[in-house]
Amino acid sequence: MVIAIYNISSTSARVSWPSSPTCIDTFYSVMYDPNWNSLFMGYKRKSFMYEDRIPVSQTSTHLANLLPQTAYFLCVTCQAANPVREQCQVFSTLSDSSEGHDRAGWELAMAVWLICCILLLVIASILLWSCLNTICILPGRAAAGHPVVTNSTCQDMSTSGALYTPRIPVPKKRRFIHNTREKTQENRVNDKNKQNNAENR
Repeated sequence: MVIAIYNISSTSARVSWPSSPTCIDTFYSVMYDPNWNSLFMGYKRKSFMYEDRIPVSQTSTHLANLLPQTAYFLCVTCQAANPVREQCQVFSTLSDSSEGHDRAGWELAMAVWLICCILLLVIASILLWSCLNTICILPGRAAAGHPVVTNSTCQDMSTSGALYTPRIPVPKKRRFIHNTREKTQENRVNDKNKQNNAENR
């Protein structure tokens, strides 16, 4: 018979066992004792301090009012039979401080999780605000007449190979002097051509 003991706390535990078709009595005997002397005295029903009688239709029971941080020797058998080694099991209850530490650890983990979630929400809000601010500022600058440099503009400037140099307007006086010089040179060339023509004749 395999006995399973689970849900162990400082003052309680849950015990289950497989049904025994050879048990013809009306109930199972769940015997347990916090004294290790019962183990050395042999597997006898009289050596156990506590005994619970469970109907044959049930294969589990709940043990309550146990001592904290105590090792128990437990056996499950039919009413009229003394237990054997295969029908017994040893388990230990937890201490009161361990349950408090587990609860404190769980509360600390929940607090850390909540803080992380709040920080993530704050970071996401900041990123969203900066993106929206950037998207709204660019069209406003373009409408106000400010040049907006984009990636395509930069790429066109880099592939053109030459920078645009604006033409400096020439003052009117300089234009007049320049035109006069050109006319004087033309007149000289014309006069020379006329002299050559006259000599040839």
